[in-house]
Amino acid sequence: MIVEEAYAEVERLTRQRARNFAYGIMLLPRPKRRAIAAIYAFARRVDDIADGSLPVGEKRDRLEELRTQLSEPPGEDPMLVALADARSHFPIPLGALTALIDGGVQDTEQTRYADFEELRGYCSRVAGAVGLACVGVYGADEPERAETLGIALQLINIIRDVAEDWGLGRVYLPQDELERYRVGEADISAGLATPQWRELMAFQAARARAHLAEGLTLLDHLDRRSGACVGTFAGLYSSTLDRIEADGFDVFDGPPSLSPVAKLRVVGAALAR
Repeated sequence: MIVEEAYAEVERLTRQRARNFAYGIMLLPRPKRRAIAAIYAFARRVDDIADGSLPVGEKRDRLEELRTQLSEPPGEDPMLVALADARSHFPIPLGALTALIDGGVQDTEQTRYADFEELRGYCSRVAGAVGLACVGVYGADEPERAETLGIALQLINIIRDVAEDWGLGRVYLPQDELERYRVGEADISAGLATPQWRELMAFQAARARAHLAEGLTLLDHLDRRSGACVGTFAGLYSSTLDRIEADGFDVFDGPPSLSPVAKLRVVGAALAR
């Protein structure tokens, strides 16, 4: 597999599967853009295995095979070829990539979270690790800020994807908080945006925004184009959360979509920062 062809494939995948993310990375210089696309393609592979229809045991086998492949020659797999080349040019820590796999394995083992401390650990693996993998590509030694930003985006994902996750048999909202706000899983199953649901989700949104504000301090440590990239996809997530809140947190018919014009406004604001 030729490296150029491998990068073309991971960039194609990013444009196709992560349109919001693609709006951000298009602002990066080519070497950084390709490296971030390779990291995205790896994270996508983990998600596709963990969320797919294979039997649980086979999912775990494939995830462990992927873990082994990180330490072997990449062969002909475009994602592995691109990722190996990116790791040869940028300080992408192996630990961050294996943490992503740990998160995928966790999704095959755990479907409920007792409290936020437990949920935060999961978010650190599946999203904080993406921040850790990417921050060296951006060119900053700020792992804690990058991890916090990744966790913030995952918290927004959890708010956005309640219905999709329920379909996979998962409830990421902490069980103690569901109980505190008197929201039952029967309400989620029925898609009821009750007053109690709105109070619960307003609490989740406030926590996500607090993490986002802390994570966005990373921008002060990035060059202009890297900062514009990160600011763009963080802005898109923030705008999505604003839309969800404006709709009364009724996420049961699927996540809201931002228009191309709205997305370009976010890009412009990130560039103007």
